[in-house]
Amino acid sequence: MKRVVRGSPHRDSVETWDFIVDLLTQGTSGAKRDELLSIAGIASSILTEMAPKDAAIVVECKGPRTRIYCLYDENAIDGSDAKEDALGHDPLEGEWFISLPCPKDDLAWVGRALKAKSTRITARDMASKLGSESSEDTKSAAADFSFDTNDFLKS
Repeated sequence: MKRVVRGSPHRDSVETWDFIVDLLTQGTSGAKRDELLSIAGIASSILTEMAPKDAAIVVECKGPRTRIYCLYDENAIDGSDAKEDALGHDPLEGEWFISLPCPKDDLAWVGRALKAKSTRITARDMASKLGSESSEDTKSAAADFSFDTNDFLKS
């Protein structure tokens, strides 16, 4: 599924992230929404850099993959290319993960900041294609992953 959200100047970066959170949580409150809102400052900086203009915010879950792009400048004002309607599925169903596109120069600090707040939300170089990471990047990411079965079984 693909959605195209109107960003700046139609919405500022915080309003854009709030809209994306509403889209992903289908307007419901709870732990998923809280987790997404906990990274609002980080996500807003990525939106300000216009990273999701050409590189999608990618949401993976039990259901179909969701890709979210943003429109900027005149395109955001015009809005004719926007597709902001509700998704036909729960994009955060089951085990879900979000990959945020990020300028390469900001990737280190954004990655650290996200890791401090969430294990489900990560950043990637906005210039790279998904699935094109080098094997060393993949090994590094796998080494950073930890899974606590006790916490998992409590839910």
